[in-house]
Amino acid sequence: MGKVIAIANQKGGVGKTTTAVNLSASMAATRRKVLLIDLDPQGNATMASGVDKYQVEHSIYDLLVDERSAESVITQETTGKYDLIAANSDVTAAEIKLMEVFARETRLRRALEPIRANYDYIFIDCPPSLNLLTVNAMAAADSVMVPMQCEYYALEGLTALMDTIEQLRSVVNPDLSIEGLLRTMYDPRNRLANDVSEQLKNHFGDKVYRTVIPRNVRLAEAPSFGSPAMYYDKSSTGSKAYLALAGEVIRRDELARQAC
Repeated sequence: MGKVIAIANQKGGVGKTTTAVNLSASMAATRRKVLLIDLDPQGNATMASGVDKYQVEHSIYDLLVDERSAESVITQETTGKYDLIAANSDVTAAEIKLMEVFARETRLRRALEPIRANYDYIFIDCPPSLNLLTVNAMAAADSVMVPMQCEYYALEGLTALMDTIEQLRSVVNPDLSIEGLLRTMYDPRNRLANDVSEQLKNHFGDKVYRTVIPRNVRLAEAPSFGSPAMYYDKSSTGSKAYLALAGEVIRRDELARQAC
């Protein structure tokens, strides 16, 4: 049974989509079978995967609103060698239409049940807000990965996100857990970044990934070429960091299985 990880943070600009795309590609490079679900109406993860969001025949809209099967909306031709359920501006309308349907919070979870066994990992790129789409992601996920910058306001946003996850755990998904906290756009020369990083490790302990994603020009450039960083510049520090993160996620899962 594939593990479903929602990549979420209510604060925008923290590297959610960058993480979703590059972690998916890095996992696929380790010969894991990966599905990336773009749940953001901006469709940035779709474009960064080398798929034109304006030309997709089927998207996450068709899955959530028209209840097409997950298999029928999957795109297999991505530059990152993973499968994709694409998103575009239609997803905004999906959220509105979902308000009218029964059990709207669990539409995505029910849709993924028939295909979970086909994948090792399913990553969900969430929009930067707590809306019905994000609630669907949290209801479908086993855990939440939180990318965040090491700055003062990030700590405030993290507290709000933890409260949100706790509420969702009590209402729609009692098994939802924190997969890990990922420090992104990290500059070790920045004193505040180092201070916030230490606070995170002191408060959350092993939930903070040892892998740190640095500020990296190649990571920023790669989406404009419709490619994950490892296929744009495999030698870049950003690409290497996401490969290291994939290894860390896999090791954690193996240790968790051994402990069961």
